[in-house]
Amino acid sequence: MTAVRTIETPASNGESDGADRGFRPEVQGLRALAVLMVVSYHIWFGRVSGGVDVFLLISAFLLALSFLRKVESGRPLDLARHWLHQFKRLLPAVVVVILGTLAASGVLVPASRWWDIMEQSWASLFYVQNWMLAAHTVDYYAADHSQASPLQHFWSLSVQGQVFILWPLLFLTSLLVARRFQLRFRGVVLVVFGALFAASLAFSVWETYTNQAYAYFDTRARLWEFALGTLLALALPYVRLPRVVRVVAGWVGVLAMLSGGFLLDVQGQFPGYVALWPLMAAALVIMAGQTHSAVGADRFLSSKPLVRVGDLSYALYLWHWPVLVLALTWQDRPSPGVLGGLIIIAVSLVLAYVTMRFIERPLRALAWADRRRRRSVLVLAVCLGLVAVPLTVWQQSLRIESERIAAEAERNNPGALVLDPRFGLTAPDGVPLVPAAKVVARDWVGLPDPCTGRYSTDAPLLQGTSCSVVVDQAKPDRTIVAVGNSHVQQWLAAMKPMAEANNWAVVAIVKGGCQYVAYPEEMTPDCNERNAQVKDYILQLRPDAVFTTGTYSITDAPYELLPGGFSQGASDLMAQGVPVVAIRDNPRFTQNMVECVERWGASSDPCNPRDADARDTGEVSPIAQMADITPGLATMDLDDYFCVSGTCPAVIGNVRVYLDDNHLTATYAETLGPFFEEQFRNATGW
Repeated sequence: MTAVRTIETPASNGESDGADRGFRPEVQGLRALAVLMVVSYHIWFGRVSGGVDVFLLISAFLLALSFLRKVESGRPLDLARHWLHQFKRLLPAVVVVILGTLAASGVLVPASRWWDIMEQSWASLFYVQNWMLAAHTVDYYAADHSQASPLQHFWSLSVQGQVFILWPLLFLTSLLVARRFQLRFRGVVLVVFGALFAASLAFSVWETYTNQAYAYFDTRARLWEFALGTLLALALPYVRLPRVVRVVAGWVGVLAMLSGGFLLDVQGQFPGYVALWPLMAAALVIMAGQTHSAVGADRFLSSKPLVRVGDLSYALYLWHWPVLVLALTWQDRPSPGVLGGLIIIAVSLVLAYVTMRFIERPLRALAWADRRRRRSVLVLAVCLGLVAVPLTVWQQSLRIESERIAAEAERNNPGALVLDPRFGLTAPDGVPLVPAAKVVARDWVGLPDPCTGRYSTDAPLLQGTSCSVVVDQAKPDRTIVAVGNSHVQQWLAAMKPMAEANNWAVVAIVKGGCQYVAYPEEMTPDCNERNAQVKDYILQLRPDAVFTTGTYSITDAPYELLPGGFSQGASDLMAQGVPVVAIRDNPRFTQNMVECVERWGASSDPCNPRDADARDTGEVSPIAQMADITPGLATMDLDDYFCVSGTCPAVIGNVRVYLDDNHLTATYAETLGPFFEEQFRNATGW
C-alpha cells in the first residue's frame, strides 16, 4: 500500500479542471476508505472486506500513470533508480513494524510461537510472505485472530513488492517492442496488460475453485487486479461522462465498496471473479473524478479527515494487524469487542502517525540518498541490517539452547519408551522438556526431494514436494507410499528410521486437510482431484504397501469419525493388488497443548484431559470398525501411547507430544518408532 501525498493524473472526465494534471484528493480519500474497511472488518467482523484489492488496483493505477508520463515525455526508464527509490520509500516503515512486532512478541506471545514469527519476519522483510502463507495454507478468514501470526498481513505487501519489480520490466518491454516495430506505445501496453489481465483472471478463477486457500496468497492469481489498474490508467483520458453520470457512478462505487464484504462470499470465492466487485467499485470512483458537485462522492472522499487518513493508510495498514493480534494474545481473547476494537484503532493510528512523521517522511525527503545510487543502496542495506542482525542473533540463541537440551535427551527424555517396561527407562523430574518451547514449531517432518526417477509422475497436482521421496534406496526390498493429510506426514518421523534400517523406500504424497478418500462431498474439489491422481500414481508405481490414516479425530463428541469415502478408496486399491495399512488418528484438542504447558505446567489438569473427553472409548475402536467394513484392510492403533491411565497428556516421558492442538512433534513420533514398526510389521506380515 504505497502512500503518496500528491497524486498527479490525467484529467479523468470531459470537463477541464484548469490543468491537465493535479492533486486528486478523492483518490487519497478512496485509499482511506479502503484501509478503514480493512481495519474494521479485521477487528470486528472477522471477514475480508475487499479493501486490500482496492489498494492493489490503486497502486498499479498510480504506477502506470508514472511510467506512461515518463515514456511520453521522453524521459528514460531508469529501472534501477526507480526500484531503489521505490523500496527506499517502502522498506523503512516495514522495518520499524517488524522490529516493534518482534519486541512485543518476545513479551506477549508464548515462546512456542516465537520461531514462526521469526521465520515470517524474514519472509516479510524480503517480500515473500505470501508464498510462505500459501505453502502452509493459512486460514486468512479464521475468526480467532489471537492464534494468527502478527505479521500475516504482510502477504499483500509481498505481492505488491513482487509486482513493483515485474511491472517496470513489462513497461520497458512494451517500450522496446513499440520502438522496434514502430508501434504506438499505449497500444502495446494495452495488448501486454490486456493479455496479462485475461490470463491471470482465468488462472485465478480456476485456482480459486480448485485450491482457494492457496489462491488467496498466490501472486499469479492477483496479477489481473494490478493489470486492471493499469488498464484503467490507459482508459481514463478517453472517458467522457456527463456530470450527473459521474455523480451517480461515484456513489455507486462507494456503496459497492462498503457493502461487498457483507454481500459476497469472500471466504470461498476470493480472489476469483468475485474480486471484480471491489475493483470495479473503486474504478467507478476514480472515473467519476472531481465532479464539483455538492452531492458528489468526491466531496465526501475529499474531506480533510479522510485525506489525512489516506496519508496514513500505508502505516495504518502495517500497524493495525500486529496491534490486534498482540492485544488478543495478551488478553487471551478471540475478538476485542467494540470498546477494545476502538482502542486498537486508536493505538494503531498513533503508531501510524509516528511512523509517517518520523520515519517515512524524513527518509523520502532524504535528497542525499537520491543523488547517488550507492547511497540509496546503503539506506536499503541499513534497513535490512536493522532487522537481519537482531533476528539472526535471536534465532541462533534459540538454536544453541535447543541443542544443549537435546544433547541430554537420550538420558532425560525417553518419550513414549517410558511407557513400555521392556526398555526399563524412567523420566527424571526437573529436566527441560524436548523439544524446547521456543523451537517446537520447527519440530516437524519436512518433505525433502520431489518424486523423480523411478518415482516421477506427470500428474499436475503431484508436482514439487506434493510428491516427495522421503527414503530412497538403490535397490529397495520394499516400497511404501504414505498418502493423506498432515496427520500422515507427522508419521514420517517414525517411518523414516524404520525404512532406512530395513532397506525400504518411502514416498510421501501429503496435502494439508486432504485425507485419502474416494470423492466425498465434504472434501474440496482440489482434494478430490488430488486423490484421483494419487490413485492413478499408486496403481502405476505398484508399491508394496500404502500407508494412510483410517479415522478422523475431532474436538467434540463422538471425538472420532469414520471418513466418508475411505472404505471405497482403500478397497479400490486393494482390488488392484495394492495392500493398504490404515492407522488410527491421534487425538485433537480444543487448546494448543504447548501453550497449555507453558501456562499451567505439564502436570496440570488442563494439560491432561480425560481420554473420555478426547477419544471414542467404546468397546470397538473406530479403526476396528473401519476394518470391519473394509475387508482386507490392515490396521494400526497406537492410542495407548497417546492416552495413558485415563488421560491424554501433553507431555509423556519429558517429551512434548504435540506441537499445537493436534499435530505430533517429530521428537515424540520418533520415540514411537519401535512400537510403530512392531505394529506395521504385524499389519503387513513383513
